[in-house]
Amino acid sequence: MSTATVHARTAHKAVLTAEFTLFRREAGSLIGILLFPVGLLVILGSIPSFREADDGLGGIRLVDAYVPVTVLLAMIAGGIQSMPPIITGYRERGVLRRMSTTPVRPSALLSAQMGIHGAAIVVSVALCLAVGRLAFDVALPRQIPGYLLALLLSVVCALALGALIASRARTTKISNAIGSIVFFPAMFCAGVWVPVQAMPDALAHVVELTPFGAAAQAMNQAMAGDWPAWSHLGVLALWAVVLTGAAARWFRWE
Repeated sequence: MSTATVHARTAHKAVLTAEFTLFRREAGSLIGILLFPVGLLVILGSIPSFREADDGLGGIRLVDAYVPVTVLLAMIAGGIQSMPPIITGYRERGVLRRMSTTPVRPSALLSAQMGIHGAAIVVSVALCLAVGRLAFDVALPRQIPGYLLALLLSVVCALALGALIASRARTTKISNAIGSIVFFPAMFCAGVWVPVQAMPDALAHVVELTPFGAAAQAMNQAMAGDWPAWSHLGVLALWAVVLTGAAARWFRWE
């Protein structure tokens, strides 16, 4: 292994450590990713009617349907609201430009941010599943490989969408504004107000073409013990490729 490679890996590790330290100090990001989805699940699960079987949902309870929704909320909070302003702020302050003159490339910072937010999302997913199971007797995913595949594709879509927002926003204010605009449609497609399986058929078919709508359906199917429909996985994979390609194509370091 060359000395340059060793130095690059050491530098990348230093960047990751520094970014993780800064992330831990961001109370807003931690609350949005880790606590908000779990808190929403606790509030909804505490409503008696949410713990009763609903024929309109195929006999499951509303709290059962909302566990995948809260999982998606963690992705939306991390990918759309938390990560883009951080990256845009670095560009706005010239951090990325200065990094380009050092052995550490700006891509190390971007990969560190995506890795940290991806890890935070996974922790939030585990919390949602654990709280759902322990507090409200929500069954854990019965089709684990299918659930993990849907989860992986969903996280990639969320982070790629965040990178795309960061690539087009010139300032932190613009990044926050775009994130807010995208946030509410994303929550609707994830099923925050009405679970996707409870939507009218015509609306559900449209929502299933969005990344979070397809993710909601794929995760619901895996929770029930079925392999996620290939159509939903295909939509997620297509969005992951398109969003990642667009973010890479349009991203500006300065």
